Parts: sequence; C-alpha cells; structure tokens
Amino acid sequence: MAHAIPEKYRDLFSKRAFAHLSTLMSDGSPQVTPVWCDLDGDQVIINSAKGRQKDRNIRRDPRVALAIMDPDNPYRYLELRGRVVEITEQGADAHIDKLAKKYLGVDKYPYRQGNEIRVMYKIQPEHATMMG
Repeated sequence: MAHAIPEKYRDLFSKRAFAHLSTLMSDGSPQVTPVWCDLDGDQVIINSAKGRQKDRNIRRDPRVALAIMDPDNPYRYLELRGRVVEITEQGADAHIDKLAKKYLGVDKYPYRQGNEIRVMYKIQPEHATMMG
C-alpha cells in the first residue's frame, strides 16, 4: 500500500536538502548515493545518468530507500522506503536543469558529461519514518 508523505515533512523537498538513496546491488548488499530530489504529488523524483550504478541497480530491483535530512536541523529527517514505479528519459534533461536551479542556483546543469543520457526515476513511498 502506498503512503502519502506527511504534510509536516513536505517542506524538506523545497529546501536544498540532499536525499541519501539506497539501492540494492546484485548480491543484495546496499549501495548509497547522495542525490538531488523533488516531489510530484506523493512521488519522489530523482535524476541520474543511464548506466550509472544506481541506474543499473534500480532497473534490476526497483526497491529503494531514501533519507532526507533538514539542512536547518539535522535531527529532523524523513526516511522513506518504496519502489521506483516509473523510469523515463522523457523530460529528464529539463528536470536536471530544474534541480540545478534549486540546488546550485544555475539555469543549466553544469556537470553534464559528453553523451550521457539523463533519466528520471519516480519513487512511490510505501513506508515513512519521521524524526523531529
């Protein structure tokens, strides 16, 4: 069953707060990466480049967890567990530019590498834990 993100914690997605995303390696061990994120309704949206480790992990096993800590109060955080319910390249270039504006204050994502293909992942939370 999908769970809504509590209203009291939605502000974390408007701040320049990094989420730490955990995916599963092929042997079942966790892999964690800090990522930029935003919110679309009750789905968390992240962005990466096709072929990176988290991309390969998510395509193999859509179960993920993420923790997003309030940059103004490190004792306040939201932890979500859920599944990636959509993977798309459509709109991913515009989305990474939107995130670059939020996190870096620039109009274009400055770390684009050569011929990388950007990908958006939509995460549907299934469990939420809050602190603070």
